[in-house]
Amino acid sequence: MIKKILESRFLAALQYRDYRVLWTGNMSASAAAWALIVARGWIVWEMSGSSLFVGLVTFLAMIPRVVIPPFTGYLADKYDRPKVMASIYALNLTHTLILAGLMAFNQMEMWHLMILAFVNGSARSAQMPVGQALVPNLVPKEKLLNAIALNQATMHGSRLLGPLTILPLLASTRIEWAFLTCSFFYLISLIQALRIKTSSTGSMDSKKGFFSNFTQGVPYVYKHPLLKLIVMMAFFHCGFTMSFEAVLPVLSVERFNATSGGDFSLMMMSIGGGALISLIWLSGVTNETTKGKLFLNLGVISGLAPILLAFSPNIYFAIGSAALMGASQAGYMTLTHTMIQLATDDSVRGRVGAVYSVHIGGIMASMNLANGAMSDLSFLRLDLIVGSRVLLPADTMLTIGGILFIACVFISWFILSLRKIYRTGIPQTTLSQT
Repeated sequence: MIKKILESRFLAALQYRDYRVLWTGNMSASAAAWALIVARGWIVWEMSGSSLFVGLVTFLAMIPRVVIPPFTGYLADKYDRPKVMASIYALNLTHTLILAGLMAFNQMEMWHLMILAFVNGSARSAQMPVGQALVPNLVPKEKLLNAIALNQATMHGSRLLGPLTILPLLASTRIEWAFLTCSFFYLISLIQALRIKTSSTGSMDSKKGFFSNFTQGVPYVYKHPLLKLIVMMAFFHCGFTMSFEAVLPVLSVERFNATSGGDFSLMMMSIGGGALISLIWLSGVTNETTKGKLFLNLGVISGLAPILLAFSPNIYFAIGSAALMGASQAGYMTLTHTMIQLATDDSVRGRVGAVYSVHIGGIMASMNLANGAMSDLSFLRLDLIVGSRVLLPADTMLTIGGILFIACVFISWFILSLRKIYRTGIPQTTLSQT
């Protein structure tokens, strides 16, 4: 029975033992990461009462994705990828234990949260290119979309699992136990990384020096006829539609009158639930034309969903809008990741993944900081219909971001190579030729 389930087109990649081990480890690490984002964001809001500080701490957690991935991408191509992953999980385990200790002994200060957010962000940004480079070595090429979709499901779907796990702890203000829960998740990930048997490394050009090998991912991306366009669309998508963590706490308090982190956690859970449903369905899509059309349509919906959240009249509508955000954003990014992996030679996967992480990590860090800062500005509070509808500054930022990305998708239709993907799908036989 279990064998038949695993052989289904939705779970095909889980037939492979090392992929299953990686998948469960990633799920646990992602649950820890999203639980941490909620718990840390709520603590910052309670300590400061300012979206600017929430945005600043989120910025510090994300900005390492600009500087760390090139180093770990290089390490992922030079050393054994599972061992690099295990080292990263060990660092995050230590970090969450320190957080729990500071909270338990009432020693937490804002500067602690800022420094530890940077440490956590560094470890998370190191994990991404390593994991992305490892997946294609664990499954056959024809199962790659399924493997990436399931892998993305662990990251986005864990927005449901992680916040759900700590929801009772936030309600009871036992935040140290939320951080200990994150530690437990990271411990599972560490054990799973150590259980991977497949040896996976890239390769270095012996004719080139350290610096040339180190930076090889940059020219590879920007000289590729499609890869550079795919990366830039992901850059705008993440900046305009996925940089919302800094505004959710203020929305839950000022729009829906939340008195604890419960509503914030519910919205994050809804984003995760929507993502999980979308990715399970996407993992069974095999037709290339369908993939191309989905890439276009999910891009448009990704722009519309934050606008719906901004105009939500109550928490129930907001939860539905958040689920739509999760479904569309996760689906769009999964198709993006699949195209990048198909386009990239295994010898440089780690470094290309690093270039990709720098782009999306840098813009998400910057836009979270900007959104958090702008959400405190009163002139962005718009009275659309006098006395009946007021947009909070956070609502305004969500709306502007959504409109801008819809404009990006519209413009992309006039780029021949992207329009061809939208119409006929991903050209698997030619995409990797540079």
